[in-house]
Amino acid sequence: MEASSFSKRLLTFLGERWSAFFLVFMIFVFSLVAPNFFAVKNFSNILYFSTTYLLLAAGETFVIVSGGIDLSVGFVMGFVSVFSSTIMRDLYALGAPQSVCLLAGALVGLLLGLIPGLINGLLVARLRVPPFIATLGMYGIANGVALNLSKGFPITFLPPRAGEIGNSFLAYFFPGRGFTFLERPEGLGGDDLRLLVGILPTTVIVTGVVLLVFAFVLVRTGFGRHTFAIGGNMDAAIRAGIDVPGHLIRVYLISSFFASFAGVLYVFRAGIGNFTTMSASYELFAIAAVVIGGASLFGGKGGIGGTIIGVLILMTLENGLNITGLQAFYRYIATGVILIAAVVIDQLSPERETRSG
Repeated sequence: MEASSFSKRLLTFLGERWSAFFLVFMIFVFSLVAPNFFAVKNFSNILYFSTTYLLLAAGETFVIVSGGIDLSVGFVMGFVSVFSSTIMRDLYALGAPQSVCLLAGALVGLLLGLIPGLINGLLVARLRVPPFIATLGMYGIANGVALNLSKGFPITFLPPRAGEIGNSFLAYFFPGRGFTFLERPEGLGGDDLRLLVGILPTTVIVTGVVLLVFAFVLVRTGFGRHTFAIGGNMDAAIRAGIDVPGHLIRVYLISSFFASFAGVLYVFRAGIGNFTTMSASYELFAIAAVVIGGASLFGGKGGIGGTIIGVLILMTLENGLNITGLQAFYRYIATGVILIAAVVIDQLSPERETRSG
């Protein structure tokens, strides 16, 4: 009996943390087979390019834990990117200071980006529209509005400071000169810039702070507990006195906030605004990362920490395969295999059997 109990606990432990072990395994393998993979600059690049996906997947985590799904996040991001950058461009053209342009564009973009989340929440919570259909409809609406405003072209001629802020680092290292903080070493030419190593992008720091706040909300507050309760058993949550419709609206607002934040951050990183292309599949990446990180598509299970690991697995996989020179289709195959494995592990976990029983 004791041996059986130990085996069950061991399987539960491995089932809950397999993604973390797999991430370490991938880093080890790519460090052996991929040239320059195990380098500070490469890891910094992985984190830098992960920020958009981390934000989208974090918002998706709240929705999936509540038992829903949000297919609109990628196109809400593009919608906010276009609106935010348009405001920055127009104000800058009128002669407004760069700081005013950037602040106004960011704030208006974040506020406008909440509208799709509010509509999604009302459709799902009040009108009982299935989340898949409600957010798929918003997927098309947000994309259409962004395309109409941008006319299918990137929004350019933004204040120069936008790209500088989004591509700055906490510290820089240059061989022979050591470290400098917040600003690049002076007097570097074109060839020297290739040797310069940026350490910890500011976008990663900002993203990390936001994720920490919402991780605390999900795990340590009544809002988070209610989110898990609704995803675990909505009928029981209603009987317990939880305002399920109101709570679901707030959950979809959170998802939309993260997508909006990703849209604004994209403007600062790229120095332009852009709509989301149909082939980008941001929403599928976000959902895959959440599931790989340990969340259940049935609801009631998941967390920001696991989602971060899920994003890093997918980004490390893409980075490692690119460095080794393998063709892109291997990444799609590997991602599909990992995603299916994550769902199978969740289905077979003793914890799920306990919840079902």
